Amino acid sequence: MNATNVVSAILLLAGACFAALGGLGLVRFPDVLTRLHAATKPQVVGLLLILAGVGTRFGDATTAAQLVLVAAFQLITVPITAQTVGRIACRLGELRRDLLLRDELGEKTRTD
Repeated sequence: MNATNVVSAILLLAGACFAALGGLGLVRFPDVLTRLHAATKPQVVGLLLILAGVGTRFGDATTAAQLVLVAAFQLITVPITAQTVGRIACRLGELRRDLLLRDELGEKTRTD
């Protein structure tokens, strides 16, 4: 077993752990905003670690270019999607405002 296999295995395992913790957060967290946090941050970090593990394992330029494109697409689209879903949840009144430390949107988006 060479060093690249060990590094690849560690990265893949760490990425899988991050993704599993994000999934656990989706089940356990109480409201939309905290679930969005669980769906975005650990999932993206987990995916990036998995992509790094795959890139380490295969190591050719074609695979690396494809993995960089996947990573860039995720880094661009996930925050935009989370922002959109969070804003829609706020407009529909689906937030637990008692859990918020600061409500920057305040009364501007309440529908009730």
